[in-house]
Amino acid sequence: MTVLVKICGINSVEAADAAVRAGADFGGLVFHPKSPRHLALDAARALAGRMRGRIHLVALVADADDATIAAVLHAIQPTYLQLHGSETPRRTGEIRARFGLPVIKAVAVAEPADFAQVAEYEIAADILLFDAKAPDGEARPGGHGAPFDWQLLRGRSFFRPWLLAGGLSPSNVARAIASADAPGVDVSSGVETAPGVKSAALIAEFVSAARNLQEAR
Repeated sequence: MTVLVKICGINSVEAADAAVRAGADFGGLVFHPKSPRHLALDAARALAGRMRGRIHLVALVADADDATIAAVLHAIQPTYLQLHGSETPRRTGEIRARFGLPVIKAVAVAEPADFAQVAEYEIAADILLFDAKAPDGEARPGGHGAPFDWQLLRGRSFFRPWLLAGGLSPSNVARAIASADAPGVDVSSGVETAPGVKSAALIAEFVSAARNLQEAR
């Protein structure tokens, strides 16, 4: 089975084109004002139009209200909606039902106890994304470049597809996939030269590293 690759936080034409050219499966656009990758709706609409039909578009929000979600979806018409905040399983299911769009739900992980609600999220969402917990005092729920213990995922089984995130880069993605036995990966800061500045070269290296491991399996 091919390893799925998601490039998140795309905020430039160069990054959008690089993700498509490298063969990434998903391209994520971030709508969270405290993120250096946050997009205004007009800019997001232009990037979405450039990528549509060439990659699965993902709109990322965190603890957003229905009006905000509706505006984002109207602007970019994504394939998936990613919930990257503290949305409960109930709220996740409500959003999925209200907007009729497949949902990716991020689950913050630092220890085994953090998997307690995963079964409920599997019912409410379509894809799970396991990310490192944000550092204490950090307002942004993701995109920190910090990993968690990937071995926590090894041997666990889920009936939903899932992606591994948190501190991934071209240099460690193969090891991360092998450690967690991950069917997919998500990267943001690991393919940047500065916060919010994507590198086309690093995007290509990341996708290649993940896919080369796949070929070696």
